[in-house]
Amino acid sequence: MGFAEPVTLRGRHVSLVPLAREHLADLIEAARDGELWKLWYTSVPTPDSMAAEIERRLSLQRQGTMAPFAVIDASTSRAVGMTTYLHLDEPNRRLEIGSTWYRRRVQRTAVNTEAKLLLLTRAFETLACIAVEFRTHFFNRQSREGIERLGARLDGVLRQHMIGPDGSLRDSCVYSILDREWPAVKAHLRFELSRPRGSAPAP
Repeated sequence: MGFAEPVTLRGRHVSLVPLAREHLADLIEAARDGELWKLWYTSVPTPDSMAAEIERRLSLQRQGTMAPFAVIDASTSRAVGMTTYLHLDEPNRRLEIGSTWYRRRVQRTAVNTEAKLLLLTRAFETLACIAVEFRTHFFNRQSREGIERLGARLDGVLRQHMIGPDGSLRDSCVYSILDREWPAVKAHLRFELSRPRGSAPAP
């Protein structure tokens, strides 16, 4: 399946495992932590729509256009969010990391940093990508700051890029990391993980 191949990526704080239906209960609980679906500038599924969202991502994987993961917190062995490789472009060796969300309890911990390190390492060192892209809503300041902390650079803003569920028009900020930038980004992410921040605090 190439870029869409289901694989498991393991780190010290998190593991990224192929998304499966058995993650449903954990992901419903994760979304309820902070009622994340109420943030108008994000697209976190509601508890009632979580099963359909899992099926949607799995269907796209079967079509070869997405590789979805459940993010497993090593301290609890439970799913605390989702992330994906999407917009897979194997001929041009590019992909996007996105459709990512985490329960509130693990936000601003080592979880996202290590998840991105695992995803980027596979993208650049196994899949031989020449560029990895990130996109987020212009008003999602937390996401934009997180992407910039990774070392990604802003390519530009796609104006009126999407129409939201509420009818609002989304401007999408597009960031990327290039293969020649990866060694420095990798060193930066490893340094961030070495800082005394730890994994998620106890619930």
